[in-house]
Order: sequence, then structure tokens, then C-alpha cells
Amino acid sequence: MQIQDLPYPDPGVPDARSGPRFLWWLGRNQLGGQLKALAWGLLHFAAVSALPFCVGLAVQAVVDRSGKRLALTGGLLLLASACSALGDAFLHRAAVTNWITASARVQQLLARKAARLGSALTRRVAAGEVVAVSTGDVEKIGWFVEAVSRFTAAAVTIVLVCVALVVYQPALGVIVAVGLPALALAVLPLLPRATRRADLQREKAGRATELASDTVAGLRVLRGIGGEELFLDRYRRASQEVRRAAVHSARMWSLISAIQVLLPGLLLIAVVCYGVHLAREGRITVGELVTVYSSVMVLTYPLQHFQEIAMAYSFSRPSAKRAARVLSLERTTGAQEPGQPPEPERTQQPEKSQERSQETTATRAAESDAPSGGLYDPVSGLHMPAGLLTAVVCGDPDAAGRLADRLGGHPAEALPGASVLLDGVPLDGLPLDAARTAVLVQDKDPVLLSGSLRELLDVPASGDVTVKAALAAAQCGDVLDALAQASLEAEDPMDVRITERGRSLSGGQRQRLALARSLVTDPEVLVLDEPTSAVDSHTEARIAEGLRTLRAGRTTVVLTSSPLLLERADRVVLVHEGEVAAVGAHRELLRTEPRYRSVVTRETDEERARDEAPTDEGTARTAPAAVSAHEAAALRGVLEEIEETT
Repeated sequence: MQIQDLPYPDPGVPDARSGPRFLWWLGRNQLGGQLKALAWGLLHFAAVSALPFCVGLAVQAVVDRSGKRLALTGGLLLLASACSALGDAFLHRAAVTNWITASARVQQLLARKAARLGSALTRRVAAGEVVAVSTGDVEKIGWFVEAVSRFTAAAVTIVLVCVALVVYQPALGVIVAVGLPALALAVLPLLPRATRRADLQREKAGRATELASDTVAGLRVLRGIGGEELFLDRYRRASQEVRRAAVHSARMWSLISAIQVLLPGLLLIAVVCYGVHLAREGRITVGELVTVYSSVMVLTYPLQHFQEIAMAYSFSRPSAKRAARVLSLERTTGAQEPGQPPEPERTQQPEKSQERSQETTATRAAESDAPSGGLYDPVSGLHMPAGLLTAVVCGDPDAAGRLADRLGGHPAEALPGASVLLDGVPLDGLPLDAARTAVLVQDKDPVLLSGSLRELLDVPASGDVTVKAALAAAQCGDVLDALAQASLEAEDPMDVRITERGRSLSGGQRQRLALARSLVTDPEVLVLDEPTSAVDSHTEARIAEGLRTLRAGRTTVVLTSSPLLLERADRVVLVHEGEVAAVGAHRELLRTEPRYRSVVTRETDEERARDEAPTDEGTARTAPAAVSAHEAAALRGVLEEIEETT
């Protein structure tokens, strides 16, 4: 795989059971590049290791006054130098290619996993961790993959040189053959402690990064409450902890580096002392002594790769563990994912097994009785007929968010047999692309990516709804005017650049642009979670009318408690404690359903208790005639606002 061939047509299915397994899988998939780097590495290290032998032959030729051998040795030196330069250049090229292609493979895997999980990813993994994995961790993983081939070439070269020295000069070669492995393994006892210190440093750095990102994201609020200095002090303390941890870690790695310098020096002294003794006795020649001495000097170069591979593995192991954790996440659905192995059977207690079988039977019965048209949620019993605007009222905002996720096929928890039905077909049974094309869920806090407004609205769409119509329905006219005034260079407001997350816009403007983006896609089913919570009542009334007109004949679900949206819905459903409690028109439910009225009119618990208190005849007061003066005034105010905005 070459860099120009990126991205991969298919990055493969990773082994995400653990960090080491993921690294092994990644290296196996880079086998071609690893072998190429290994070949060039062997050429480079072998040529470097051949230089001492050439020097020894040259010295001995000078001692023997042999010009022919000296000329031959000069030619060998020239050849070894050329091979060393050639191998080094292509080794670097192959190693960097392995680094980049491995990093690209991991990034593609992470991007594919993020696209597959959608909004469920940030609920299960912190957004800062995902960013850290896709940036810093990917680089460390690529470093280890790139270092493996060079380490292998260095290890093979050391073994070959030791064997050659034993054959060339057994007396000194045995010392070198015993000493070099000891040098390579001497730092192993220190690696676990160095790894722990490095992990602690990365952990503290991650917390400091999250604190900094949270501070930047909430800077406007912090300025409003005067909390800038408080968070600045927190970041200073976190930064100092990172600095101390980094110094603590650097001390251990500097100790390992010092050992890598000290021990080869001691070995070199031992070889020289013993070699001089042998030369005095005439057991070896001067050229042989120079050869062995030069070989030990040169072998300190490949020995450095033992330290590098230790550092690369210690840094990449936790990075691979985090990447494997993200890549091992799956959609929390009751249906089995395509290509996934079946889950192993689990032993259950008889009571729990019987309860679960009863729940499954009840769920299947509910699915068999479910309406065939539109969207149906078997967990709550909520039915959203096809072609109608259905408003759903939930007293608990968190429950509304979980319901919206479930309607979009991304439930927080997997419930067997509880998949939402789209026209009678389980949403989990559809291919992921088809399910997302059919059902679109807009969160209550939608995200706007940086770029121009034209790029923001350039999304996959049916083509039946134009950008102009979507902007008009979402009441974005003043947003376009504001963008035109903010940038004098752009002639068209659609070309004005929007900053990251739309921070240059107000909350209501961001919300309306997100709504326009959802309307442009024109899905078969559109689920909106509090789409007008940040706009004023007059704008909200116009959005409600525009939404009803633009989505006529299409299935639309709005989770809201706004009377202006509820008044224009074809159907209003009250969901109480996770189940459908009442269905009807907005005004009808206001009159007949106290729980609905308490949510829509913001009725307090005391007022609701008085509402439901029995009269002298022993019956509860649920009719509007029994409503208190305060409640009647609140109802009149709501109805007057509806009529005025209409």
C-alpha cells in the first residue's frame, strides 16, 4: 500500500478485543510494507556492520605493507558505504509509509465506527477521548507499527554480527556475543515503571485537555458569572500536575538512555583490555583487534532500536487499548448486527428466564397488534400515523430524549424485540443506510459544523424541498440578514462562513438553521426534539405553520410542550412514565387530562393536587368549571396567545 493509494477501499474488520491484539492485527495487515522495510533495514544495518571488518582488513593490510589488499579493502569500503546510504534512504521511505498508512487505517476505522454509531458514540465515550484517539493515539500507534520493522532488522543484524565475530575471532567474539544480549535486556526491569509513569502523564494531560476544552466551550457563560479566574486557576493546577508527571516520566527514560550508553562503554573497555592482552601474547593480530573494537562501536547504533521499540510499545499500548475500546462499541439494538457472531447463551435463573420469556411474548404480541402504517414504538405504545404531524408531550425531558433516540434506531439500552416499527418492519432489521434515510432525528442541541451556510445545507436530500423553502419554513430570514451584515466581502449570505458549532450565532439562530437543514433532507419520517425551545413565541408560531405546510403528507413527530406547536398538530399524544397516557387534540386534552394540562401550562404540584381533590360529593374536580381562578387565568393567557399569534 502506497501513500498515493489512500484512503483504503476497505480498512478491514479490526480485532478490538484488547490493545495488543489490535496492534498485532494492524501489523498483520501491514505485512507487505513491514517486509519491504525489513529488507531495506537489513541492507542498511548489514552495510554499517561490514564497515568495521573493512577497517580491520585495511589496518592489517597497512601493517603487512600489502597495497593490493589495501586497494581491495578500499573498494569494499566504498561498496559498503553505498549500500548503507541506499538502504538508509529506502528504509526511511518504507518506514514512513508504514507509519502513515497504519495511521490512516486506524483513522478510517474510527471514522467508520463514528458514522455507524452516530449520536450514541458521545453518550458512551467522551468526545474528548474520541478526539484524543483519532489524533495523538493514532500517531503513537503508527510509530510502533513503523518501529517494528527497523527493530527486527537491528535484532537480526546483531545476531549475524555476533555469529560472524565468533567465527572471525573466537576469543573476543564470545565476549561480544554474551555481552550484547545482556545489554539489550538490561533495561527490561525498568520498562514497567517507565510505562506506568508515562501512562500517568497521559492521564493527567487528558484531564487537562478536557478541562481546557470545557472552559473554551463555556467561556461566554463563565464571563457572564465571573468564573474565568476560577477555571483559569483550575487549569493552572492541572497544567502543573502534567508538568510534574512529565518530568517524573522523563527521569526514568533518561535513566534508561544512560544505561544504554554506560553498558556498551563498559563492554567496549572489557573488549579492548582483553584484546590488548591477547595482542601482546600474539594470539590475535592488530587488524583483528581493530575489527572487534570497531564492531562493538558500530553495534551501539542498532542497539538504540531496542530502546526505541520499548518506548514505542509503552506509549502505543494504552493508545491501542483506547482505540480498541472505541472500535469495539456496537449499536445497542435488540437485533443482531450483520456480520456479528451470535451472542453466547447465558445461564439464567428459572424465575428470570420465565420473566424474560413472558416479556418477549408480550412484546411480540404487541408487535402483532401494532398499526401497520407510520412509526410505532412497542416500548411506550406510541403510534405516529403516516402523513400526519404528531406532537408528543413528555413531562420528563430526559425521557423525551431517550424516546427520540429510540425512534431513530439508537436506543440507550438494548431491549430484545423492542425495535421501533416503520410501516410494520423493525427498524433494526433494515440496513443502516436505509434506516437513516427513512428516519431522521434532530436532537434538542443540534451541532453546526464550521463552513459556509451553503455547505451547511449541502446534505443528502430527496430534492423535493429546496433550500429556499426550508429556510423560509424555519423562519431564517433574519439569520440571512445578520450573516450578510457580518461579512461585507460575501455578496451572497449563503457564502458567509459560520464558525465552529455556530458560536457566532445566537441559540435561536442555530436552532432555526439546524431545523432548515433537517427540512432540506426531506426524510420519510422526521423526528424533532424541542425544535423551537430557543425562539420567541411569534417566531415559534410562524415556524409551526411553516413546518405543517412544508411537511404536509409526510410523517413528522415533534417532541414538545409548546402550546403553539401543539395547537397545529394533527394529533397530540401524552407519554407519562414511559407509556402512552392520552391521545387527542390539544384543546381537548387541556380540558380533560390533568397530567397533560400540568405539563403544558407549567402547573405546580399543589395546584394539581387541588385540581384532583374530591368535592363535597366525593368526585374529583377535572372539569374546567372546577379550575381555580389562577389556573383559569393561566389557561386564558395561553389561549389568547395562541389566537393572537394565529
